[in-house]
Amino acid sequence: MTSVKVLPKYQITIPKLIRKKLNLHLGDAVVLEEEKEKIILRKGKTIYDYVGTLPNIGMSIGEIREKATREAMKDE
Repeated sequence: MTSVKVLPKYQITIPKLIRKKLNLHLGDAVVLEEEKEKIILRKGKTIYDYVGTLPNIGMSIGEIREKATREAMKDE
């Protein structure tokens, strides 16, 4: 078990060993799941994880991401 300290803005540093095991890099998404009195951290997926598996709709991943961001902002 590894212990981390919660910083003033409620941030934590993910220890190097865990970053390596999860193959985490800057900009990667992580998912926190609450399970009773536990927090489970796992590597999340982004649209970039699906490059090459999605049908070609004539837009680049960047264009799709921008469009999705604009659409999400309309709901706020």
